[in-house]
Amino acid sequence: MPWCVKKCPYCDFNSHGLRDAPPPYADYIDALLADLDADIRDFGAALENRPIVSVFFGGGTPSLFKPELVARFLDGARARLPFFDGCAADGCEISLETNPGTVEHGRFDGYLAAGVNRLSFGVQSFDDDKLKRLGRIHSAAEAAAAVQSAQDAGYRNINLDLMYALPQQTSEGALADVERAIALEPTHISHYQLTLEPNTAFAANPPPLPDHDHAWAMQEACELRLAAAGYGQYEISAYARPDRRCAHNLNYWRFGDYLGIGAGAHGKLSDAGNGQVRRRWKTRHPRAYLQAAGGPTRIGGDAMIETAELPFEYMLNALRLIEGVPLADFAARTGLPAASLAPALAHAHQRGWLHDDPQRLQTTALGQRFLNDVIAGFLA
Repeated sequence: MPWCVKKCPYCDFNSHGLRDAPPPYADYIDALLADLDADIRDFGAALENRPIVSVFFGGGTPSLFKPELVARFLDGARARLPFFDGCAADGCEISLETNPGTVEHGRFDGYLAAGVNRLSFGVQSFDDDKLKRLGRIHSAAEAAAAVQSAQDAGYRNINLDLMYALPQQTSEGALADVERAIALEPTHISHYQLTLEPNTAFAANPPPLPDHDHAWAMQEACELRLAAAGYGQYEISAYARPDRRCAHNLNYWRFGDYLGIGAGAHGKLSDAGNGQVRRRWKTRHPRAYLQAAGGPTRIGGDAMIETAELPFEYMLNALRLIEGVPLADFAARTGLPAASLAPALAHAHQRGWLHDDPQRLQTTALGQRFLNDVIAGFLA
């Protein structure tokens, strides 16, 4: 869902700020369903007997779409593909990202009725000064009120996105954000370090950010506080109550398959038996995507991952998981023998980046701190 009220200076996602005329929301839902139809035709047998276990409405700001439009997409998707209703506490996990500055209080019951059973709030901070520096359009009070409104509407599975290492932030400030988040009792907290991504306003005009050592101190302090509050860390940036890990993101990190529907969306389908992993992505600009109306020009690219690149692609996801993954999963997901990893694994073990478990790929605390270096070791 590619539109947002205002593009944030740190954001490198395919999001487009609102112009004078409102976006054609209803037409976009039609385009999404046409896109889905075309992917189903293209992939055919690869989708048979594979029920949908999660749906994620990302953006942009999906909550700009009215609940009845979200319902129209979900009803259409269910009519085309089987949904698995036993994969989470609430059945098939269906998440919708929302910006506290754009939701209208009272609409959450509409999203719940539409089938959305998980909300993800882009809070980022509970410090109004930091929110202004980040270009956010909501206040801390509005964020708290929006979360409480969703809980009053019946939502029991809520994620809060927080960022740390913000401009001129201290460890005390980062911990204060975590305390405010915990007080709202979400089931999941995503805790990301602010990084300067290419082609963003912050990259062109960098704000004063904490150095690496101060950022790491913030991360460690916040990890300890979240753990004490009962939020288990299961991925580098993800913390959850028991049984509330995000099923959709776990599928990414375990190198699972997914369909990417919408402007700029990415998808992945694999045939491990033949050692083939295919990525498809859609054209980025909403206008061009709408004009394609499910036709071939909706595809921005479609390619098989080179065999030599598969170890890196796999580790880029799997090593983010704190508990790691069984070594046997590498062969099951990629079709490559585990022996192909031997040189890179030996180097990582020598540096103390991986646990000494021959049956499992799992980073040590040191490996988590230098995760980019660990993953780079698997580049072709």
